[in-house]
Amino acid sequence: MAQSQFFLISLLIIFLVASHPINAVEYSVTNFAHTTPGGMIFNEKLGAEYTKQTMAVATEFIWNIFKQHTEKERKNVPTVRFFVEDKNDSYIAYKINDEIHFEDNYIESISGGDIKRRFNGVLYHEMAHIWQWEQGCDCETAANLTRGIADFVRLKADYVPETGWAKPGDGEHWNEGYSVTARFLDYCNGVREGFVGELNKKMKNGYSDDFFVELLGMTPDQLWTNYKAEYEGNSSNIIN
Repeated sequence: MAQSQFFLISLLIIFLVASHPINAVEYSVTNFAHTTPGGMIFNEKLGAEYTKQTMAVATEFIWNIFKQHTEKERKNVPTVRFFVEDKNDSYIAYKINDEIHFEDNYIESISGGDIKRRFNGVLYHEMAHIWQWEQGCDCETAANLTRGIADFVRLKADYVPETGWAKPGDGEHWNEGYSVTARFLDYCNGVREGFVGELNKKMKNGYSDDFFVELLGMTPDQLWTNYKAEYEGNSSNIIN
């Protein structure tokens, strides 16, 4: 049911994007690895037009999660650029400024399965980094939280991979980053609908653990205790 609902929402967003360009945001795609196996697979199974369309749909999806309904609420990003590269690095993808860099080896590694679903999951994560507020958030806590928010976007878009992701309740600390933090944020968002969007707004000029207290009435450590207790089935440990 959740997947079918997301599919219908995605179709609606695609229609809206096609009918009404999203506030003049432009998307460019360049394949610098067009002669490598991964670069050729990108051209054959994904391509520039599909990637640009997915970036546009992801933008609209992310703006809704972040409650960025007007231009004043969003970062000023007139153009998002996407590059496929052959650097033989260990990374899958990364965002720098208003650019997303994708490693061709990863594209080659996912070519045997549902390549679009796995590609889209990483792309939604990186697009979240494009739009989320993170200025002044240079501490490790904030860095891991921004990674968790990006994976939360991936989670809500129903692009969680079958392997390599934390299950609900997994992890040793709320701020481990990526999927562990994403699952925790999903719990917090259940406590207060729209929490992640409100948290992102507060991170425009920096980060403080007090943001959790202001929005949910508890510290992140207290919320983590409740989160772990819920999934361990021990409600007696839940803090009120």
